[in-house]
Amino acid sequence: MKRCVVAYATRERQYSWDVELPATATIADALAAARSAAEREFAAIDPALWEAAPVGVFGEPRARTAACEDGDRIELYRPLRADPRARRRERVQRERRQGAKRR
Repeated sequence: MKRCVVAYATRERQYSWDVELPATATIADALAAARSAAEREFAAIDPALWEAAPVGVFGEPRARTAACEDGDRIELYRPLRADPRARRRERVQRERRQGAKRR
């Protein structure tokens, strides 16, 4: 048996579920176990995310078919609303324009 943590975060809250799995379990198995725990807790997570969202272990992208190791933190990633780099560029440009107007 091995134990893993499955994690998912929204802007408002972070969810995490401890799951106990057989030695041959994959990331998909861990997600299935966490999903059933989430449904028991009434966690409002889009069902499509459980099926298709990218996943990773400790921040490294992984395939759902990959084996998970004892102690892994399996992360379920949600899509970003906007590209962080593009948002930063826009903010810098806006600040530069505002600075030029003050002179």
